[in-house]
Parts: sequence; structure tokens; C-alpha cells
Amino acid sequence: MLLSFQKMHANGDDFVIVDSRNSTNPVTSAMAQRMGDRNRGVGFNQLAVLLDCDDADARVMFWNADGSALDVCGSATRGAADMLMREANTTSLVLRTNRGLLTCERTRNGDISVEMGVPLFGWSDIPLVQELDTAALPLAGNPAACSMGNPHCTYFVDDLASFDVATIGPAIETNALFPLKTNVHFVQIIDRTHIRLRIWERGAGIALGSGSCSCGAVVNGIRRGLLNSTVEVECDGGSVTVRWDGVGAVFLIGSVEASFSGTMSQG
Repeated sequence: MLLSFQKMHANGDDFVIVDSRNSTNPVTSAMAQRMGDRNRGVGFNQLAVLLDCDDADARVMFWNADGSALDVCGSATRGAADMLMREANTTSLVLRTNRGLLTCERTRNGDISVEMGVPLFGWSDIPLVQELDTAALPLAGNPAACSMGNPHCTYFVDDLASFDVATIGPAIETNALFPLKTNVHFVQIIDRTHIRLRIWERGAGIALGSGSCSCGAVVNGIRRGLLNSTVEVECDGGSVTVRWDGVGAVFLIGSVEASFSGTMSQG
């Protein structure tokens, strides 16, 4: 059988959407890994599967390219919201994820805003293997950690160009401190409203951008007193805006674009 999909990206952070509403979910870990292969499959950073839902416009399940599951993906959530808003001719909807109910809206300029939920800072919420101060972990460089439904570890650096993301990223991702591994961010602060971000994404590697990583990086910067409540996050592939008042939910705002649609064998 053939599996239909839509390929999209958010400033180069690419993802695939499979619409399984009104049908049985066909995606397994093995299928996600096959589709995620950039040489033999479709290729993506994340895969989002749309499912029927009683208390939201749709339920969304997420997979990494290595076949591992994750609770939320900011870019793919924006893509799913964009697709469903166009389908229903509406400018707002609610999606259910393992992170909870996420409210999505289309802004005046066509971007998609997602309420990404309240960040978590408890060591067991991230999670870490032991109780520690998550604002300054006992690792070289004293990174900060938080959860946006998935784990994030943020380094604040003076010169982003001097850090070898491809070497440091996987070493921190798989550090024993993080039992479920972690996303790793390297942040250079341009000013209090603007950061430059490079990303090593858990289960995907270097990414041109990431919605949840952008949120995690800004949240940790605000915790440290380094950033204002609204921040432009400049990633390798483009920019998004993150807003957090220091108490409630984090808002992620940015563009998404359709790349192509197709089918792939499930066998």
C-alpha cells in the first residue's frame, strides 16, 4: 500500500505530515525511520501524524528521523495548523499533542502562532538522572536546562562560530545526565531582543531551525536575566519570534511553507 504525505518546512526545518484522520494510524517507529532516511526515503527532521480527536481539531503524534517518538515539535505543529486552517478556511484551531492542547492562530501577515505550553524546570520533568539546579548544570560551560515537552540544554557563548556543533552536540545529547537524551542549543546574544542560535537536535542532528529549541533557548535566556520577553531567534535557516512573560505559556510565531506532496510504499 502507498502512504500519502505532505512535505513542508519552516525556514528550512523540514518535516512531513501524514493525514490519518478517518483511518488507522499507519506509522510505526520503523516506518518513521524509513521515511526519514534522506537517501532512501523522503527525509525530514520530524514527522507529524494527524489523527481524529474528540476534544480538538486533530490529534498530532510526532516522530524523529531515527524512529524515536517525541511529545511536541513546534515547526511541524505550525505546519499541521497551517494545513488544517486552509482546509477549514479558518484562522484559529486547537491541536492535541502529548504536550497537551495547543492553540494555533494565523497572524495578519500569514505566520502561524502556537501556544506551546508552560515550560518546565524541575529536574524530574526534563528529565535529569538526579536532582540538580536546572538553571546551571554541572557541565563545562554551565548550560541551563528546561522542558518544552521535550528536553533542552542551552549554552550561552560569546562567539558562536568558535563552537563545533557537530562534535559537542552529540556528546551532550547522549550525556548520562539526560536519560532520554536532550536537544542542545548554542546561543549568541546579539541584544536583549535578538539571539543567534545553532541547534543539535535530539534524534536528528544539526538542524537549520527548530520551533521547540527556539522556545527552550529563549526561556533559558530569560531565566538567566539575559533577554526580554519577546525575542527574535535567528537560526541557520531563518528567524522565528518567541514570547514568554516568565510565568505562563510560551508563544512561537513564524512562517511555514509547503514543499511537495507524494506517496511512499509502506512495505
